[in-house]
Amino acid sequence: MNQDQSSRRVIALAPMPPEKSAYALARYSRSPDSIESSIKWVHGHSSEKFWDQFYFDYGHASIADLGHVIICFEGISELAAIRLEDEPLWDGQAKSSRYQNFASGSWYIPDSLRGSETEGTYEGILRSLSEVYKLLHQPLTQFLTEREPRPESMKPADYQRTIAARAFDVTRYLLPLAARTNVGQVVSIRTLEKQITRLLSSQMPELRLIGDELKDACQRAPVNLWGELSGQGAGLSEPLAPTLARHAKPNDYQVTVYTDLARYTKEALKGTGLDQPANWGEQEPVDLIEPHDPMDEIVATLLYRVSHAPYRSILAVVRNWTQKQKQDTIDVAMSKRGPYDELIKEFRSGYAFTFDILMDIGGWRDMHRHRRCQQIQQNFTTLHGYDVPPPLVQAGLDQEYRQAMNAVRSDIEQLKKTSAEGALYATPFGFKVRCLFKMDYAEAEYIAKLRSGVKGHWSYRTIAWLMKHKLAARYPALGDRIQATSPDIEDTLTR
Repeated sequence: MNQDQSSRRVIALAPMPPEKSAYALARYSRSPDSIESSIKWVHGHSSEKFWDQFYFDYGHASIADLGHVIICFEGISELAAIRLEDEPLWDGQAKSSRYQNFASGSWYIPDSLRGSETEGTYEGILRSLSEVYKLLHQPLTQFLTEREPRPESMKPADYQRTIAARAFDVTRYLLPLAARTNVGQVVSIRTLEKQITRLLSSQMPELRLIGDELKDACQRAPVNLWGELSGQGAGLSEPLAPTLARHAKPNDYQVTVYTDLARYTKEALKGTGLDQPANWGEQEPVDLIEPHDPMDEIVATLLYRVSHAPYRSILAVVRNWTQKQKQDTIDVAMSKRGPYDELIKEFRSGYAFTFDILMDIGGWRDMHRHRRCQQIQQNFTTLHGYDVPPPLVQAGLDQEYRQAMNAVRSDIEQLKKTSAEGALYATPFGFKVRCLFKMDYAEAEYIAKLRSGVKGHWSYRTIAWLMKHKLAARYPALGDRIQATSPDIEDTLTR
């Protein structure tokens, strides 16, 4: 018998504490009751006991996908923001270095530097970057204004914002990873738990502190300014996710695995020449790797993550290894794994298209937003050199930029001898980073089409265009279908 159509309902629920809403929806899926009855049940019963039993004891992890939170991080470093966002299931945005002036902003100073002689060296690097950032903005804006006069159809305010964004596209190459920024995110409490665990397990002190602060925030009632402004009083007064916070702690596997891999890789690649940049040969911005053996892929990816060498060069070494050498590498990455620990993302293999990409950090920040692919990023370094923004060359301002970046690179190399942490934070966006992108055809088509558009930044536009052409050279029937836009086609006033 068909159900009476009058029984059909579509119900929007007001926000509830995340652990309570997840409990209510989990019970709703496991009983014949209406959602109202499930909410009333949850209101009268302990959600803490439910979470302890089903989520933490029984491991019903999908329950935590049913509760979502809005969390903002203010005054964190750009480096911390990058690591914070490194979640497959993550929705959020950081303060835009394209649309906002970072000249008046401060920068993060690691606690390990405070009060030391090295602190002065570190701050000197950041001050010099800030000065050139300010110095170049006005003449660059003037050049862009003269080159692209405002059309009559465009409002003056829109024109000024667009020109400013194009200028910041250039000057942000001078922003260090220490620049402070803000990040807002909307995530499930399942993702939140993974994020807290990952932060608490980090080798970086700033991330561990953020993890502690995030854990504390989950044990407090959330800020309900909207409710107060709307005349609803204080609103939610219950803690955000107290049970999750109580269980959150560092993960032994995550704490040690990359340190162990780095130590192993240094020995394993000794004598291959891959520890010397001079032996890497001509470095392409985009290299599409041919399909290869899954074991070789996993081993090469593990080594790639903790080195600075190109993937293709590492793969060539791995292919000549014995099965025992390959097994030894995997053992290092799995030996300390606990019974409930997920494998690290370097094991996510088997995608049809693997791109080894070398590009500036600033442009890569935008590529990093793509979640429907696997990204294995090497550590930030000055080894790969830096990019020079084309508008600087066109405006005749590139000499000042090159002088600043060359001086900063030399200073960072000196700083690295006393503080590897400080050298990392001092690295500007203009230096290149190497990252492996693994994806299916649909994602390759999406990235190439979206990121090559005229609204975008020339850096990732070039990368997206090269991705299409690399794919078309190997698989013409697929690559030729991708509607990408050549970076030679420009429209400065399109936003």
